[in-house]
Amino acid sequence: MRSVVTGGAGFLGSHLCDALLQRGDEVLCLDNLITGNSDNVAHLLGNRRFRFLHHDVTEYIFIDGPVDNVLHFASPASPMDYLKLPIQTLKVGSLGTHKALGLAKAKGARFLLASTSEVDASRNRAFLALARPSALWVPREPTLSVWIGSSR
Repeated sequence: MRSVVTGGAGFLGSHLCDALLQRGDEVLCLDNLITGNSDNVAHLLGNRRFRFLHHDVTEYIFIDGPVDNVLHFASPASPMDYLKLPIQTLKVGSLGTHKALGLAKAKGARFLLASTSEVDASRNRAFLALARPSALWVPREPTLSVWIGSSR
């Protein structure tokens, strides 16, 4: 199997790269290192089945050869990152997902979209109060909590 992991140098993404390599996959790790850290995958650089590509997933993703899985884990993943990087966070969630889906479609690959817990606004009242106090009125409806942050 050949797997592409976006956000592969992040906390979860790097552990996913480890697990995929352990099961025998070839892994292509894409990360622009805005919040990810190359130290998280440094131990994998000598593995012949691992390749790190410094790439922003909001740009076109070209991967030569077959791809079996696209695992989209790219996203700033903490409330403080959202506050510091609001535009980049929205871009990776929209354009990045679009580009990763395009790669999966072009390659006939399976696709997995990961999200952060902050997508559930009902559990993140403290973050919402910090980001925008007027957002506290948001009801616990999934359709509204899917991306309350997009109005920032």
